[in-house]
Amino acid sequence: MIVNLCFHGVGVCAREREPGEAAYWTGRDVFLSVLDVVAPLGDVGISFDDGNRSDVYLALPSLRERGLHATFFPLAGRLDDPASVDPEDLRELRAEGMSIGSHGWAHTTWRGLSDAEARRELFDARIVLEEASGGEITEAACPLGGYDRSTLRRLKAAGYRAVYSSDRFPARRSAWLRARYSVRSADTVESVTHILRHRPGIEEMRNVAASAVKRMR
Repeated sequence: MIVNLCFHGVGVCAREREPGEAAYWTGRDVFLSVLDVVAPLGDVGISFDDGNRSDVYLALPSLRERGLHATFFPLAGRLDDPASVDPEDLRELRAEGMSIGSHGWAHTTWRGLSDAEARRELFDARIVLEEASGGEITEAACPLGGYDRSTLRRLKAAGYRAVYSSDRFPARRSAWLRARYSVRSADTVESVTHILRHRPGIEEMRNVAASAVKRMR
């Protein structure tokens, strides 16, 4: 089993692009301390959603200093946003040994998409991100944690080899749908360390059950 941690922005959210975004930014000191806890462990995955600029100017050097690997899930529709990573940044991440996945186009839930919307989010976004980053993309992260049976069917048909959610329970390394714990602004080093080191309990069991319901609805 592996605990997957998901970060969004690191540092201070200067401008929210959607309501509540700041609640998912992690303070710089907490982020660095969490990486120090993670560094000696072998059962923790690290990923970054949304493609904020802090992925490159803060997260990347911090990961490099500790010899850590991460997967970055940017949004194709924000590559020309000054607050987001651009193609040069994505190529730098790849050059540093990081992985690039797709978070879709517009940071909208993938539930209930029309066929045209699904093509844009699952296919067109991947093509744009592959061209921008200079490499193949085989993994995706569901925006806003939303998915259902139809979403997963479409992702499988699109050929993604792994899909990440925000379901908050440990995941099997070989799983196709992989749960993650989003690290939020209210988290502390202690709260994240608890996630990493405690044995799964009732809360995780509830989250596993909720995930099963999502896959069937």
